[in-house]
Amino acid sequence: MDMNKDGLPEEAKPEPIFDEAITRAMEGKLTEEQEQIIKKYDKEASTRTLKSSIGSQLFYWFCFAVTVYHFVTAYFGGPVVLKHRSLHVGMMLVLGFVMYPFGKKSGNNKITWFDWVLIALAAVAPLYMWLDYLGVVERAGRPGAADVWVASILVILVLEAARRATGWALPILSTVFILYGVTGPRGFINVSLPMFGHRGYTWAQLSNHFFANTEGIYGTSVDVAASYIYLFILFGAVMGKCGMGVFFTDLAMALAGHTKGGPAKVSVVASSLLGTINGSAVANVVTTGVFTIPLMKKSGYSKEFAGAVEASSSVGGQILPPVMGAAAFIMAEVLGIPYSRIIVHAAIPALLYFLGIFIQVQLRAGKLNLIGLPREQLPKIGPVMRDKGHLLIPITLLVYLLLFTSWTVLLAAVTSIITTVVISFFKKSTRMSVKDLCDAFAEAARSMASVAIACACVGIVVGSISKTGFGINMADTIISLGQKSLMFTLVFTMITCMVLGLGVPSIPAYIITATIGASALAKLGIPGISAHMFAFYYAMFANLTPPVALAVFAATAISGGDPIKTSLASMKLAIAGFIVPFMFVYSPQLLLIDTSFMDGVRVAIGACVGVFMLAVAVEGYLFTKLHWAMRLVAVAGALCLIDSGFVTDLVGSVILAALITVQHLLSKKEAVV
Repeated sequence: MDMNKDGLPEEAKPEPIFDEAITRAMEGKLTEEQEQIIKKYDKEASTRTLKSSIGSQLFYWFCFAVTVYHFVTAYFGGPVVLKHRSLHVGMMLVLGFVMYPFGKKSGNNKITWFDWVLIALAAVAPLYMWLDYLGVVERAGRPGAADVWVASILVILVLEAARRATGWALPILSTVFILYGVTGPRGFINVSLPMFGHRGYTWAQLSNHFFANTEGIYGTSVDVAASYIYLFILFGAVMGKCGMGVFFTDLAMALAGHTKGGPAKVSVVASSLLGTINGSAVANVVTTGVFTIPLMKKSGYSKEFAGAVEASSSVGGQILPPVMGAAAFIMAEVLGIPYSRIIVHAAIPALLYFLGIFIQVQLRAGKLNLIGLPREQLPKIGPVMRDKGHLLIPITLLVYLLLFTSWTVLLAAVTSIITTVVISFFKKSTRMSVKDLCDAFAEAARSMASVAIACACVGIVVGSISKTGFGINMADTIISLGQKSLMFTLVFTMITCMVLGLGVPSIPAYIITATIGASALAKLGIPGISAHMFAFYYAMFANLTPPVALAVFAATAISGGDPIKTSLASMKLAIAGFIVPFMFVYSPQLLLIDTSFMDGVRVAIGACVGVFMLAVAVEGYLFTKLHWAMRLVAVAGALCLIDSGFVTDLVGSVILAALITVQHLLSKKEAVV
């Protein structure tokens, strides 16, 4: 034993918790293995690396130019709608065919001749639209031969680009809807369908519908992608370049690392904050999970629970205001309401979701007698805020502009991006160089490609639905199957969204489900925002549900846990997210619809207490372990409190008081024994 200078034994120094790999990960430096995890589980990140230095430089500056175009048009306004959207889709198709190879073994380091052909064809539709815009508009509904050829090329390119960028599910679904559109007595396929039948359309009619108006490929989803989504992806890229990711990590460590179950709480805080600047749940898992998951395992959490905490927290970043998942911008556009209202409506459900995870993490730590990380090895809140705290100014400004001024979302986003660049010069550690800014612009274009391509492809589905009336027929069928029961209709809508989410990215899953399911819910008298938020939530949570749970699989690649067990643990942690959508349909006050400030506060407090009881029931622990009967009682009390009625709040409060009393007495009894 070592002795100090007085001959007394020295105190044992705590074992370092941050090894080299964890430290590098906290600094945002991913290893090659970690980058491979992202590419394996996130199809959108599986891009080719150009071997030619000249080719890579040309592509870099093309990406930069694409972002400059979108940034300038967002502020000053762009060309007429169809010209702007056709150019946007054309540029995104070029990016897609350069970034994503034909297959796993096809030209991963270079652009093949086949890719060059597709890149050239990607310019056909925008050139045709720009050169003969008035003709295209005037001939809408009566297309000429050239119109049909151009539309056909566009559809084929969009399907192929979507296959490369997102996988097979979305293009197959789009193809099914194309076949549905041309099937009918007057259609290309002269067959009468036994269910959901319609008159049928020729290929010329259907393809022209996709190309020559704003109800097909150049529809609302592409409009939102070319404006709101692009700007907020750029905002995230700029924030990342000035060290926001590292700041969020250090802040989470300083705030929660020392508390009971600290590493898991760090995961919740860091992943939720990173979700405001990162649009991908899988990328979020890998970015924060490479250090939070090893820390959770070191502190005593199981491999499955560690992976589940990271996966559920990262997915939750998509529902957290002010910068939510890309689908939230589409929701605002479809509903015709300001994005600021979406933020307000989403606030309490997002709070309940993360509160549920946080409480379960705390209870699990209590059950396992886990402790926090040593304070002396953690960042201090003072130095962290002094070093990078000024980076919160652009986010605060964005929230202010969105909620308390009449500024448009686009103007608020542009102003926040410019402010971020200026603010970065306040400290040397965050200062951006010209190269950093150019890198952020180029990175935004690369990140945008897969999102824009998915939005264009889902336009085929939406276009087929609007042309054939499938949405109305399907809504009537859902209501009929549910026997006009709101609960059954909600369940059918949830199942539809979850099934779509098994293989389709969250944005198309939301758009398709909202197109069909929201109509059914609207016919039952549900407010539009409630119906769309319902679809939005389940589209996001498909990343957690087996058998295709990409965020979970990425987490298990780091944790080494069992994928199915981790997925089930993720669903338990996210239980509030699965229940709350049903509750805000029945109790719109949870979305702050037609609710006064004081009622909103009352609803929020009651719902928070309800989520606390729900977490206790799921975890089976409060001060000591809960009997299964007490867990059922806790679930009943939780549902009463999440519902916003006076009577239900009273019943839930009585159950809560009884539960706490019984648990306190049992814990004292166990302590005596």
